[in-house]
Amino acid sequence: MSTCLVVDEMHPSLLPMLAGIGVTADYRPELTAAEVPGALAAKLYDGLVVRSKLRVTAALLAQGPQLRYVARAGAGVDNIDEAAMAAAGVTLLNAPEGNRDAVGEFATGLLLALFRHIVRADGEVRRGEWRREANRGEEIGGKTIGLLGYGHMGRAFARRLGAFGCTVLAHDHDPTVAPDAHAALVPLAELQARADVLSLHIPYSEANHHFVNHNFLADFQRPLWLLNTARGEVLDHAALVDGLQDGRLYGAALDVLENERLATLSGPQAARYEFLKSADNVLLTPHIGGWTHQSYQRINEVLVGKLAAFLAAAGGGARE
Repeated sequence: MSTCLVVDEMHPSLLPMLAGIGVTADYRPELTAAEVPGALAAKLYDGLVVRSKLRVTAALLAQGPQLRYVARAGAGVDNIDEAAMAAAGVTLLNAPEGNRDAVGEFATGLLLALFRHIVRADGEVRRGEWRREANRGEEIGGKTIGLLGYGHMGRAFARRLGAFGCTVLAHDHDPTVAPDAHAALVPLAELQARADVLSLHIPYSEANHHFVNHNFLADFQRPLWLLNTARGEVLDHAALVDGLQDGRLYGAALDVLENERLATLSGPQAARYEFLKSADNVLLTPHIGGWTHQSYQRINEVLVGKLAAFLAAAGGGARE
């Protein structure tokens, strides 16, 4: 029998699904991040289930010496120290399959909204303005869409783009990433030479911090539309603002920001945010790309399936 501590609010399907595979869950979403170490130390849990409330660090893992797994209910694992997990012999499980379709649909919606000025036009009509020519837009058909990163999210977006009659190119630094029928895998230089749109689908890590920066954008051969549904920190927002101001970027749609805690923005971050929210060729949404009623439950289904397989392979019971 496995016992796990659940510290974030989850879809109510999680607890019966865990019980169905023989896992007893202590559901304590009321815990603050500061209270989680004490809760781990107070009881010998062999599992921890998290979303984004806290960082899983070596110090936290030390409070749960019996831990065998950390299950992240979502795709990104940038709040988890994977090196510390490996050193402690704790397995990381996550569920990118659970919200990839939501992200693929959302990225498609952002691109359509950006190309067709949907948000701006809606506001104008609500104000009694009827400006057809000023809102003449672009079509996806005939464009070349460049995807930076071709994992679960990039592939989900590529599948949906197939209906629009566009060319989809993808670049991934991982040489083991397999091609498929939805995008051509190309070297980065080729993507930069051909893309009309750049959509970011890479995870955040120290190596990817500001991966898309001034120099990176300068290597594109034509002005771009830019989408980011990945993590805000992979994009240098100073380069983003400069690109929008000098015309190297036609527009941007951002579901993530460099600092999503808007009350804590530094001076430079606040100045960039003020520019972005006032620009009518920029769309901003609050990190909701993977946030649907369906993905909320599907993430549980994927995570519990992976946990069941892990427990079966590991022999079930708590770690000695």
